[in-house]
Parts: sequence; structure tokens; C-alpha cells
Amino acid sequence: MSNSNHSISLLDTHKLKQISLPKVAIISTEWNDKIVRELVNGCEGIIHMYTGEILAHYVVPGCFELPFGIRKMMAHFEHQEVKPEAIIAFGAVIRGGTPHFEYVSKAVTDGILQLNLTLPIPVIFGVLTLDTEDQAWERLGGAHGHKGEEAAITALKMISMDRGGNF
Repeated sequence: MSNSNHSISLLDTHKLKQISLPKVAIISTEWNDKIVRELVNGCEGIIHMYTGEILAHYVVPGCFELPFGIRKMMAHFEHQEVKPEAIIAFGAVIRGGTPHFEYVSKAVTDGILQLNLTLPIPVIFGVLTLDTEDQAWERLGGAHGHKGEEAAITALKMISMDRGGNF
């Protein structure tokens, strides 16, 4: 697991050792697929390390579509016996020469915030908002840790909290 000096307490996972069979779902984007694939890989490694199960992995075209995809995913699980205890959303928005970056970043942030306030389970924000592609790789095992792993740890901690534990 990659470490970052900015997330030492987040990476403290000793209380997660007793978590039993956490269930998550992942939603990711096609856009910036190499970066997003690495986020998902890091997440999957942590979830499996804690004997977790990934119940579904939905893919949407871009970050703007993540909130809609999450709502569709929740609708799919509504009548299922086994449901996710958290959803982890992954994407990457890289600044270009137009205001598009700001619009997409705000829309996905606001959309996931609203879902966190209305859904019965947490939605973990694993969307990187970057000035350059190089910044992504610094956050995928470089100087800034691994944001896919950190998103998985966040999901596990929220599941623990939701189950009545503490983290």
C-alpha cells in the first residue's frame, strides 16, 4: 500500500481487521481509462485484502454520468437479497484549455454529494481532478499515495461505522 504524508490517519487500518465480509460496488468511467483502471486495481486489492466482495462494477462514459449510473446501480440492487454496503465512484478529470473542467468537476462533486445525502449507503468519491496527467501518476502509487487504495479504505471505514462500529 502506498503512503502519503497527507493521509496518515486515513491509512490507519488496524480497526478494520475485524470487519467481516464487506460488500461494495464500483462504478468507473471510460474516459481517462488508464488512470481509472489503476484506481480500480488499487481499490480491488484492498477490498480483497479484507475479504470483501465486489458485487458489481458498472462503467459509464465519463464523470458527468457517474451520479446517474450510481442511481441506476441502486435501483438494480433495490430488490436483490444481497446489496452493497458502499459504492465507490472512480473517474479522472484533467484540466484543458476551456472551462469544461470546472463544469464537469462541479457537476460530479455535487451529484455525488446529493447521493450521499439521499441514499442509505455511502458513495465514496474516487474522482481525481487534475491539472495534468502526471499528477494522476503521483496519486497512483507516487508521492501522494494511491487514491484507489485510499477510496477502498474509506469505504471499509464507512461500512464499519454504518454497522455500528468505530474507525
